[in-house]
Amino acid sequence: MSIAVLGAGAFGTALAVSFAQVGPVTLWARDPAQAELMQTSRENTRRLSGVTLPAPLTVTANLAEAFAADTILLAMPMQQMAGFLAEHHAALSEKTLISCSKGIDIATGLGATGLIRTHCPDARAAVLTGPSFAADIARGLPTALTLACADPSAQLQATLSTPTLRLYRTTDTVGAELGGALKNVYAIAAGTVIGAGLGDSARAALMTRGFSEMQRVALALGARPETLAGLSGFGDLILTCTSTQSRNFRLGYALGAGEAFDPSITVEGVATAKAVSNLAQNNGFEMPIAAMVPALTDQKISVAEAVQALLTRPLKEE
Repeated sequence: MSIAVLGAGAFGTALAVSFAQVGPVTLWARDPAQAELMQTSRENTRRLSGVTLPAPLTVTANLAEAFAADTILLAMPMQQMAGFLAEHHAALSEKTLISCSKGIDIATGLGATGLIRTHCPDARAAVLTGPSFAADIARGLPTALTLACADPSAQLQATLSTPTLRLYRTTDTVGAELGGALKNVYAIAAGTVIGAGLGDSARAALMTRGFSEMQRVALALGARPETLAGLSGFGDLILTCTSTQSRNFRLGYALGAGEAFDPSITVEGVATAKAVSNLAQNNGFEMPIAAMVPALTDQKISVAEAVQALLTRPLKEE
């Protein structure tokens, strides 16, 4: 089974480095100059400096080379995925397409497998998600992820597992997708809490109530509770709400501290928060914390106003 990773950002590069421990991998970079530099220097200095690309990893800007693989991992920003799939649907037909993006398409409200089924109905759709940072994976630190696919395959699980990357499989693509997407929203909120100096107790409360919101919407949309309690839900929530390696957390911290944030950094939780807010309104889901995040990122309310709104909600049972 041949493997290609589409997207030479930090996470795509890290996955390619890990997979190259057990066999040849093709990594596609959109920018030809970046691809050539990575192939010759054997390093992704732009996104993942300090990590040597192993010999079995080939970097290319030629999509045809990447499309030759049987199994293709989509490591691109969520809001770019629909357009990419629509443009290249013929070449991706009957492939195994595995999304590594965590988010919800803001235009359609669909997750990655929904987009794959829409644009590439003959492809096999799967999701790879869970608590992980690119730097940890690339440096061979132990990491466990969830591989979600409607038709589970022990062979696919074994192919993508490496000595340091352990995969657990599930058929619950809805739960895996929503867990990975929603935790980014609460990571922004958690970062805001710490950046504003509100303390660890407040962060713990936000994470707990945020997890309650995650379960509420995911279960209503068909997810299984054990998926949300697993790596792709609770596990990922813990990681991204407590580490400065998380871009979502760092954005929230900047909001809370009143600091500038680099606009060139992709933060999936911003678009996801807007998509979730629309989803909640359309379906009558009560998600007060999630609803505050797009208001904060769009600067419609201040941090103080958001805190006041949450603390003055009617008292109720847990």
